[in-house]
Amino acid sequence: MPRGTRKACLRLRAGISGSCSPRPPPPPAPWLRTEGRARSQSALGLGFLWVPLGWACGAGLAGKTGVRARLYRTAMWCGKRRLGLRFGCLCSSVWVRAQARRRRWTACIDPSMGLNEEQKEFQKVAFDFAAREMAPNMAQWDQKELFPVEMMRKAAQLGFGGLYIQTDVGGSGLSRLDTSVIFEALATGCTSTTAYISIHNMCAWIIDRFGTEEQRHKFCPPLCAMEKFASYCLTEPGSGSDAASLLTSAKQQGDHYILNGSKAFISGGGESDIYVVMCRTGGPGPKGISCIVVEKGSPGLSFGKKEKKVGWNSQPTRAVIFEDCAVPVANRIGSEGQGFLIAMKGLNGGRINVASCSLGAAHASVILTRNHLNVRKQFGAPLARSQYLQFQLADMATRLVASRLIIRTAAVALQEEREDAVALCSMAKLFATEECFAICNQAVQMHGGYGYLKDYAVQQFMRDSRVHQILEGTNEVMRMLISRQLLQE
Repeated sequence: MPRGTRKACLRLRAGISGSCSPRPPPPPAPWLRTEGRARSQSALGLGFLWVPLGWACGAGLAGKTGVRARLYRTAMWCGKRRLGLRFGCLCSSVWVRAQARRRRWTACIDPSMGLNEEQKEFQKVAFDFAAREMAPNMAQWDQKELFPVEMMRKAAQLGFGGLYIQTDVGGSGLSRLDTSVIFEALATGCTSTTAYISIHNMCAWIIDRFGTEEQRHKFCPPLCAMEKFASYCLTEPGSGSDAASLLTSAKQQGDHYILNGSKAFISGGGESDIYVVMCRTGGPGPKGISCIVVEKGSPGLSFGKKEKKVGWNSQPTRAVIFEDCAVPVANRIGSEGQGFLIAMKGLNGGRINVASCSLGAAHASVILTRNHLNVRKQFGAPLARSQYLQFQLADMATRLVASRLIIRTAAVALQEEREDAVALCSMAKLFATEECFAICNQAVQMHGGYGYLKDYAVQQFMRDSRVHQILEGTNEVMRMLISRQLLQE
């Protein structure tokens, strides 16, 4: 619907409400960019004053190599103009953004709090990308169930396709904490799509971490560039939380494995090019499981119907079916019997990633709710004057910050490979996904009837974040993992 027509419809709906206060308009991304046109004009006016400084700073960055440097040198400005002008325009726009951000973000929930300068720069890039490329399209992707391939390839140009993958195969080489910060920022633009990007990253990391040099250099570069997409295949119709009981078999015949079985609830199923599959090459139990990469187009590989879901609609979910599917032995990742260990190692990081996605949804919901309380009037006064709603907003903010702290603590523990990393990752996933969903759900309630309309983003954040309590290991399994470590001690 054209923007003018859409606004006219909104005004008409507000008029129908009679004596009630006017319906508060739902801006496309008020938690990210609200000044838009005025800020762009300010940036254009000031940008050229910074060109000499841009050339000087660009020269200082010229000696850096790798994708980390690329985030500074080229990716941040999308590669459309020369480096000096790009940097000049950025300096001015960052200055204007800083003024606006002081008005938009309350210090107590500022997501940059505690980060170093480099991490703040990564976060700025991710927030800007989310505001420009994701938030304006979030509702459309959800309602039309579109898989935004081109947008994700733009994200890959910024290094988001292989955030914690080694740089020699095209990755960004960032830490787990850096990655969490970026996923949180991206999720404010579209939680569902960011969650898929996080799964894609996990698959690429498995190959990078456990694959041979030949496998790394074959599979990782196109994955990091998102020329190809990846899916993680562990869950089966008969084995969910009890993953070690999986039945998909892989029997070696000459230089190939012949796979038979099926995987359920696979994000990206049917659209992805690479499937990281956990299958049984040996006897029962976890030691009989191996990890094999199955490429799209392999004979015997097929897919089920596209599932109809409550949320996560910007990524397709299908069953992945193997019927005498022949895969080269050379595609096995790690040794035979190592698959279950690989799967669990991948999920430790995946839990941090999905918790970070919940965090982004919750952060956006808090900002949207705060804005709504200031605009919406009932009983002759803004809702923000209601002490009850003030207390509710305070609880939401407290849950948000507590979730962020536990996620970042777990990310550091995982990066340092500490003994408590598994338990902390489980705690972070358990706590953050439940608390952040509660924040999103409360945001819908505090928006009243408007929160239940698809014109308002809070309902989508609520729907997209609900499944985070189920995938990457249910929260009940997280409680098992935490208590197991406590009782072993």
